[in-house]
Amino acid sequence: MSAPRLLLLGAHGQVGWELQRALQPLGEVLAVSRAGAPHPQGGAPLVGDLEDLEGLRRTVAALRPAAIVNAAAYTAVDQAEREVERARRINAEAPGALAEAAAACGAWLVHYSTDYVFDGQGERPWREDDAPAPLNVYGATKLAGEEAIRAAWGRHLILRTQWVYGVRGGNFARTMLRLARERERLTVVDDQWGAPTGADLIADVTAHALARLLREPDAERLAGTYHLAAAGATTWHGYARFLIEQARARWPDAGWRVQAVEPIPSSAYPTPAARPRNGRLDTARLRATFGLNLPDWRAGVARWVQSVAPPPLLTPASGVRD
Repeated sequence: MSAPRLLLLGAHGQVGWELQRALQPLGEVLAVSRAGAPHPQGGAPLVGDLEDLEGLRRTVAALRPAAIVNAAAYTAVDQAEREVERARRINAEAPGALAEAAAACGAWLVHYSTDYVFDGQGERPWREDDAPAPLNVYGATKLAGEEAIRAAWGRHLILRTQWVYGVRGGNFARTMLRLARERERLTVVDDQWGAPTGADLIADVTAHALARLLREPDAERLAGTYHLAAAGATTWHGYARFLIEQARARWPDAGWRVQAVEPIPSSAYPTPAARPRNGRLDTARLRATFGLNLPDWRAGVARWVQSVAPPPLLTPASGVRD
């Protein structure tokens, strides 16, 4: 029996990079970035650009994969306020097209969404059945992508996650370490709550869940939306302080200049797109359904510090994922 074929989109992003590793034991992984990739049998090149909806459909039809894992997205939250149509095409229309293509060949579709589909009110962690109410264009387009998938095809897994960081690409963690070597005083928002979640954790959980979906004959009962985030919660300020403490211990001679990391309210750092204050995600459904333990966010951040290149090699965050 041949190994199942898995189509991975967004292969060069933070999560996509880790998925290239995590999905390997499951089957033949065809990893495609925005630039595309050669066809394994010499056919037409594979399309990975989420703005090319017809190209995506052709690629899925040609490959007929057992599963599609879409790790590509438009993630520039503030820029989305100006590029509404582009954000909608990538985050909403493309997932719908992928779901239709998946339905045509019977493939599972794994897609990533965000806590930004909620309005951030209250303090209770959000459950999957709570009513969405996004505050910005990014959140609205991600919610529209979820709805398009649900309308088109039942064999899907939508994983809502948050505050993603990884060893590849730009992110908040890299930016903080760069600034800690450039400035004596940092100010970081202290009234937005969530859980820093490693791309490696997201990839490993995805692989664990997908292995079960591909293995069990009645796996359709497991389809749906799940929340995936590290355990615990903190603010961006708490995250920054812990991160810098870990980095200073790891590289005591890296030329750190920062003397103070001070908390500020969101109102002191206005942005084009409003952010939810409460991004906590209740992961009980994911843990119970797939028999998983999700480690505390601090364990993942500490491990990330041990994994990345020394601070002189770090680069600023771009805010965009492949």
